[in-house]
Amino acid sequence: AQNIVVIQPGSTYLRMGRASDGNPLRILHVIARRRKPDGSKHQDLFLPSLKELNEESMQELETCRAQLSRAMAVGLHPRGGNRSYEIPQQSAAEFNKYSKPEIIANTSNDWDSVEYHEEVVVGEDVLKLNHSKAHYNLHFPIRRGEFNIHSNVGGSLFSVLTDLQTIWEFVLYKMMNILSKDISRYKAVLVVPDIYNRIHLGEYMTLLLKRIGFGSCFIVQDHVSATFGAGLGYACVVDVGDQKTSVSCVEDGISHSKTRVRFDYGGGDVSQVLYWLLKTCNFPYQEYDEKNLLDTWMLQQLKENYCHFFEETIGIVEKNFVVHQPCTEKRIYTFRTLDEFIIAPLSLFYIELLTVTGANKALPKTQSPCSLQSHPEDCFDAEYLRETGRRNKETLEHTSLDGTAENAEEEMATDGLEQERDHRNNDWDYWLQADGQLISIEQAIVQCIERCPSEELKRKMYGCILLVGGGMKFPGLSKWLQKKLSEKIPAGYRSEHCIVISPKDIDSEITSWKGAAIMSCLESASELWLSESEWTRYGWRVLREKTVFLW
Repeated sequence: AQNIVVIQPGSTYLRMGRASDGNPLRILHVIARRRKPDGSKHQDLFLPSLKELNEESMQELETCRAQLSRAMAVGLHPRGGNRSYEIPQQSAAEFNKYSKPEIIANTSNDWDSVEYHEEVVVGEDVLKLNHSKAHYNLHFPIRRGEFNIHSNVGGSLFSVLTDLQTIWEFVLYKMMNILSKDISRYKAVLVVPDIYNRIHLGEYMTLLLKRIGFGSCFIVQDHVSATFGAGLGYACVVDVGDQKTSVSCVEDGISHSKTRVRFDYGGGDVSQVLYWLLKTCNFPYQEYDEKNLLDTWMLQQLKENYCHFFEETIGIVEKNFVVHQPCTEKRIYTFRTLDEFIIAPLSLFYIELLTVTGANKALPKTQSPCSLQSHPEDCFDAEYLRETGRRNKETLEHTSLDGTAENAEEEMATDGLEQERDHRNNDWDYWLQADGQLISIEQAIVQCIERCPSEELKRKMYGCILLVGGGMKFPGLSKWLQKKLSEKIPAGYRSEHCIVISPKDIDSEITSWKGAAIMSCLESASELWLSESEWTRYGWRVLREKTVFLW
């Protein structure tokens, strides 16, 4: 276990550590590269960008927010009606309007990127740069759970892989104190999303075995490793990250492909909903800029520190936060809130609130069939078999006088591949509401389980719902989700459902990482390792044979 490194790359954080470690290192998964004097500018945003809303969208958003606030206020004060919500809200807004920051003397510093001589800055050190002077380009290699490929500078596949290599090698050599000459003695376990791109998996293998130089490695899906980390034989796994939410049913180490779905919303979208809510009640920090990394970092901290699901605690509460920008003194802001810190996380259940980032209308992702992800080096993919099957059929037609049976058999095989080739992922109807919006998280759980092939499996999945990831780590979540699910689950299964958030007292953020570490130490894992020499010699063929999931 000392020589096994477990890597879980995410949209916002990278988790990496030895399999023998109790907890992994958690590093901001970002890189800043010094820009040449005449180079193009590029800066990936820390949070999903806010969408420009038209009058109709804004009206729908405000209506949804008002309905939620009134419903909770009436639930707490049945006799107060709307006044129990409106009067405190006006009082909080009035206080915030005239709130001034407390300035801490002698806390200013130069904070100048010109004096920061490194060509490359990685992880949390990026927060120390003065981005207002724009000497660096900022890149997050992974966004919404996939490679961050775009048309701007640093957006090619090669650039993304180079950024990943630089960040990972920094953690290996500088933070884990592994010598570069010894890296071939180490093995790597890579945790990948349950919905994956086959071509990108191949690029990951080349990155780990050829470019970084690990001796061997294997790949495991995050939902499968989550069940290992939780010590469960089966579960409906719900993974809420910073930029994506995924759900699937896992049984005996296999993720059922028809149950897999991924939505492009997560904790980052909750942060932007929180900012919109705070802005409506005169948030005192008027200079907030979503393009400023430190401002968005501050907003993330506000969300993580104060958001919750305890509706019985709604009332005017005083909060404070610190702003420290380059070349300025520290400022402490005080503000009052009513229900903003409970409404924001509810956006995962009331999808209309995600209109602020447009995530409510993004199309869901499901697993593409292998025929739509063909690769020229994979001699067993559907495209290759289809083409060779057709050529063989033509040869048989010309050379065989009595080849009716053979031709029929060949044609059946080719037609089957044609059907797979023509198949398109039009399963979106399962994951979309009538108005085109994505379904909410509790609906996704129910829909996912209902797609299981048998009644017995459905009953098992309703009986064990496992929540992992750091995007929804708010107090009171379990009770709220239990309440929402009880309204959606079919009557025959309502007594069955059980929600697991912190199995064995493991932080839900690292459940998948921990599971991959456990898997790598099992005796049966010896058959999974793929060496550098095997990858060089056999390539995609050996990857197909050794992956622990259906290719």
